Amino acid sequence: MTAQLLTIRPARPDEADALHALVERAYRGQSARAGWTHEADLLETPRSSVETLAAVLADPGELLLVLAEGERLVGCVQVSGRAGGAAYLGLLTVDPSRQADGFGKQLIAAAEDAAAERFGAARMELSVVHLRAELIAWYQRRGYRLTGEERPFPVAVEPPLSLLVMEKALG
Repeated sequence: MTAQLLTIRPARPDEADALHALVERAYRGQSARAGWTHEADLLETPRSSVETLAAVLADPGELLLVLAEGERLVGCVQVSGRAGGAAYLGLLTVDPSRQADGFGKQLIAAAEDAAAERFGAARMELSVVHLRAELIAWYQRRGYRLTGEERPFPVAVEPPLSLLVMEKALG
């Protein structure tokens, strides 16, 4: 079997269904437990929807990059333009069976480049569920620092969750 070429490129509108399946597989349910970045033990609600992803793909203030192996989507990351020279990194997703292959690092690097090029961003911001110490440490190893800001989690759950804000200067 020949290895497929890996490419990072903007997602296409016709990929919303495949993106939704990838995101849900990586963040929720039993399949997510094959990886280490899941939220399956914290939340049962869907992580995304086809409609939400389609809206992101249609919004010029958003960029959704995919990591594709041939036609198969292996990962994605969302970059959102923000005011004040900032961009927001979200929805970093890697197929649970491929999370040890360095794809997250590649997607973050591509997102940071895109934030600077497309949105003129000088810094990238992201947020992490406060209980995810191993994920916070992973982002810190990529140059992100905790800002001290804590935001409410967008969905009411018990016990309550919050989001810790991290940022990194670009360039």
